[in-house]
Amino acid sequence: MRFKIGVIGATGFIGTPYRREIRGAGEGGKIMALCARRREPLEAAAKEDDCDFITDNWKDVVQHPEVNLVLILTPDALHFEAAMASAEAGKHLFCDKPVGVDASQAYKIWSAYRETRLAHYVPYWARYEPAFLRARQIISEGTLGEIRGIVYSWRNPRPIAMPFTWRDDATLSAGGSIADVGSHAYDAVRWLTGLEAKRVLTHGDVISPAKPDLGSINLAEALDWGNSHSTDQAKTRKGTAFDYAAISWEFGNGAVGSLTVTHASVFRKGLTPEIEIHGTKASLALDRIHGTIGIVNDGESEPLVEEVKAPRPINRWGDHVFPALESRLDGRGSDQPGLFEGYRVQVFTDAAAESARRGAWVELSEVDPAATTA
Repeated sequence: MRFKIGVIGATGFIGTPYRREIRGAGEGGKIMALCARRREPLEAAAKEDDCDFITDNWKDVVQHPEVNLVLILTPDALHFEAAMASAEAGKHLFCDKPVGVDASQAYKIWSAYRETRLAHYVPYWARYEPAFLRARQIISEGTLGEIRGIVYSWRNPRPIAMPFTWRDDATLSAGGSIADVGSHAYDAVRWLTGLEAKRVLTHGDVISPAKPDLGSINLAEALDWGNSHSTDQAKTRKGTAFDYAAISWEFGNGAVGSLTVTHASVFRKGLTPEIEIHGTKASLALDRIHGTIGIVNDGESEPLVEEVKAPRPINRWGDHVFPALESRLDGRGSDQPGLFEGYRVQVFTDAAAESARRGAWVELSEVDPAATTA
């Protein structure tokens, strides 16, 4: 058993399915320690995982003598201290995105790991979607020519009656929808095209009405409640973290376009392709929901549509996470996403959020710690 795992944020919306996948990944790893705020779901999780050690203090997980891989699945603002402590304790790291509350924190975490033999992983799951894998192959073959335009719409609508969670709180969320789903979108673009954004102009807002305030509940509980109740509650709370953003972006090679990200219930998905990539030879449209890729060549008006029938990943930990960690640990490196990718993505999301606050174009170099220390 190579990885002995401690999970911080074990019973939340993310922690629960991850633990299930770890249990189903065979000999890849064993859960040794669990940390969560609420005792009852924590005890239930310990039974599911056959785990003897539970705590409500993340430091107990990092310092646990049998744990060599720490999972940080807490609100964004709580990542940094636990990640830096994990590096100091010589523990491998799986950190949810966004890695820190800002690019500076993400850079420091990456810096703490980059000169070590410790393994690390940041989950950008779009990379493993069959349609994305096929689109990357098409782009790498030069089918589109030089990329000149990228139009992306990442919609993740939540029930209109869904209660307030930490993701709606700007003091805990790194950038609302900009950092939550925008991080996935930007990593996908970097991975698909090899391009980095140069500058951004953002309109960001909180467009959802005030939400029922049920206190400290996790996202899974909030989604369940929102799907079975109305918004007619006496006590409500208005979100402060962006739940909508329209981002104009310009890339280093001069390519232009836009990115729309949102969690607002009125932006329903499935109506348009998720991403369009336009090149000097052809244009590509990717529809993840319907599993199709359309290509329009120069001079043609009708797209050639390809249905991508490959199965989606069944167990992300067994198929991707454990192999990537093992490869890094063995010194072979990995092309899977790690802390460097987490840092580069956060430079983008920070710039996009800063642009929304300023109402002006923001150069990514303005929020890039590496640019200011070089």
